[in-house]
Amino acid sequence: MTNLVVIGLEFGDEGKGKVVDYLAEAYDITVRFQGGCNAGHTVETSGKSFKFRLIPSGAIRGKKAVIGNGVVVDPSVLAAEIEELHEAGIQFDFVVSDRAHITTPYHIQLDELQEKAKGKDKVGTTKSGIGPSYASKAHRTGLRAGDFCSEDAEERWNQYLQQSKRMIEHAYAAKLTESPNSVWSSLKSHMGTLEEYVGESGAVLREAIRSGQRVLFEGAQGTLLDIDHGTYPYVTSSNCIAAAAATGSGVPPNALDTILGVFKAYTTRVGSGPFPTELHGDTADLLRNQGKEFGTVTGRPRRCGWLDLVALNYAIHLNGATHLAMSKLDVMSGVDPIKVCTKYALDGEEIDSFPASSEQAEKVEPIYTSMEGWQTSMEEFRANALSRGFDGLPDAAKAYVQFVESKTDTDVALLSIGPKRQDTLILNDRIM
Repeated sequence: MTNLVVIGLEFGDEGKGKVVDYLAEAYDITVRFQGGCNAGHTVETSGKSFKFRLIPSGAIRGKKAVIGNGVVVDPSVLAAEIEELHEAGIQFDFVVSDRAHITTPYHIQLDELQEKAKGKDKVGTTKSGIGPSYASKAHRTGLRAGDFCSEDAEERWNQYLQQSKRMIEHAYAAKLTESPNSVWSSLKSHMGTLEEYVGESGAVLREAIRSGQRVLFEGAQGTLLDIDHGTYPYVTSSNCIAAAAATGSGVPPNALDTILGVFKAYTTRVGSGPFPTELHGDTADLLRNQGKEFGTVTGRPRRCGWLDLVALNYAIHLNGATHLAMSKLDVMSGVDPIKVCTKYALDGEEIDSFPASSEQAEKVEPIYTSMEGWQTSMEEFRANALSRGFDGLPDAAKAYVQFVESKTDTDVALLSIGPKRQDTLILNDRIM
């Protein structure tokens, strides 16, 4: 095995950043290939917490980091993240694709205006300008990182500006929140700082793979938020599945050797949209508080619910996941009984497939299997697991992991049992 794709199998926030940080030691390059600064990947190491929105999590280990062409980049956020790492004494080799599209303050303004216009039907975006950035790309009016290195940069900016101005002033009857001169000056300044990193990332990655280097592709958001395969329209604006690692980075599909799907021992979601196993009340509060389920980017409390194996199997099959990583098993401490959704009931019939229609997904009734919980404290749970490995888990926790494996026909290769790098158990070293 040479290259690995780490992908989220739920609604995002599965703990991908911590998993990537842990695994990155065994790889030469880490790559972001879709999404933008709506991602929030938290890594805790050496007593410091890093919350990345753009830079691949492996950069903390000083690994070569690449932002691929499928990412939309807010230059101000990226520049701040680079500065934070440098201030922490972390130096790393870095490439930003010259084909990556740029997010501007007008994309962010459009995001806010569009959400407001939808009223009660709003998606619940992070208001980071991601959707409008991808819309500019599809409209062929967007700015790319490489444009700022070209002689006609200002001409392309003016074309983009006129399109954005028409949208904001005519479609939404609003005024530009920032003057064009101020925005252009700021963009030039940030892109001037980033210019040394801009290059042909696809060529860099293809050559690295040809020379035998190992590449780790880091997905953002989650499968159920994928623009094509998620709970549309309550989705993000990019493809979040493993196949996007090829199109979003410029490598061929046969370079994607192993797919590691990350999921929580329970389920969370931020924003609007169907959530068949959502909980309300004491159990939801317990999971939210023990799991610190508040958005990295927005700070919003996450909706919490039981593990949904119908949705999980859908995501596993869609991504071709060869192995699984289960996060936050420790957070289930004190939850008894534990319920797992194994089928849905829809219009009086049992189904085991995830509906394409959000309206149907809202209507399904989860059919649960109840399992015994465990009363070990989170601290004792971690201590026993880290000293004795899988055998140190409570019997009920081991049974829970094995139940998931049997129902998905996929092995759990990694258990994340806490926020720190060392709070990790490797159960199958094929992912290393």
